[in-house]
Amino acid sequence: MNQNEFEKLAELFKIFGTPTRLQIMYALVDKEKCVYDIADELGMSQSAISHQLSILKQSRLVKNRRDGKTIYYSLLDSHVLTIIAQGLEHIRE
Repeated sequence: MNQNEFEKLAELFKIFGTPTRLQIMYALVDKEKCVYDIADELGMSQSAISHQLSILKQSRLVKNRRDGKTIYYSLLDSHVLTIIAQGLEHIRE
């Protein structure tokens, strides 16, 4: 690995270093959801969820699609799910 790859990997792990972001990603494991649904599920404000989703989207961990006025979010791909699953498996051992 070169220095640039180490820096990108460190940035990725920083994103996973916030419990709120992990909770949001975990909420999206089984299906796409809108900000309202995620906020309700996690007991947080919609603005806090929107802010974190913006960071997750910018980091290419979640994607969105628009249906009328509602925007639905989901995990970007199976790699994100794998990282979460592997992390959970590691801490549960």
